Amino acid sequence: MPDQNRVAIAVAPNGGRRTKADHPALPISPDELAHVAAASLDAGAAMIHVHVRDRDGRHLLDAEAYRAAIAAIRTGVGDRLVLQITSEALGLYRPEQQMRVVLEVRPEAVSLALRELVPDQTHEAAFAAFLEQLRKEKVAPQIILYTPEEATYLATLKQRGHIPFDNLPVLYVLGRYTVGQKSSPADLLPFLAPGSPSFGHWMACAFGDQETACVTAAALLGGHARVGFENNLFLPDGVLAAGNQDLVAATRRTVEACGLPLASADTLRGQWGGA
Repeated sequence: MPDQNRVAIAVAPNGGRRTKADHPALPISPDELAHVAAASLDAGAAMIHVHVRDRDGRHLLDAEAYRAAIAAIRTGVGDRLVLQITSEALGLYRPEQQMRVVLEVRPEAVSLALRELVPDQTHEAAFAAFLEQLRKEKVAPQIILYTPEEATYLATLKQRGHIPFDNLPVLYVLGRYTVGQKSSPADLLPFLAPGSPSFGHWMACAFGDQETACVTAAALLGGHARVGFENNLFLPDGVLAAGNQDLVAATRRTVEACGLPLASADTLRGQWGGA
């Protein structure tokens, strides 16, 4: 099967909200992130999506903290995982702060929430200039989209010449960060409705114990999968997962059972190469 059709699984092992009180295996320190990276790689992941925390376990955007986490992960797995950092604000950071830390770190890849970085039209020019800097620095962006309307807005920005990437990867978020949130595969359909913008490379993530079903539906429809403790702690049968690698393994089993081969990190880099 051509590499473009191989399904990439990304692991999002910690996020910025959950703590060890939610699950003792949730990774916080660089060494813990490195351990999860290696286990998730063995389970079938091609990418890891990294959050870092401060000394009190709170969400943090900090270049030194990111460098420490990146170094630990790279020591453990080398370049066998695409390493993506988050720029998520969680209500703590302004767009200029989010963009500044990304440019200070210059990671391999970064996720960017459109609603955070372009809260209104007055931020469009700064966002376009930021994306151009990422292009020059060879940092791969992935745009987080929470609604079909945001996908339409992103397409509009591209039409206006604000997106200096031909193949901009996106992530469809199926649901919201709310207590008890549970996504379903049907939540994907509005993003893929006739007339909706299409993107060359898209992933989906979901909340709750239908996570595996949601991302498998995405894979069958031409997308890719992001799973992990950031959004979900449970296996498809409702049992609490022992670790992030269990969620990756569950996704691998269902995707491969559908006859879809997995992408490696290098395959994913190639799929994003046109960005």
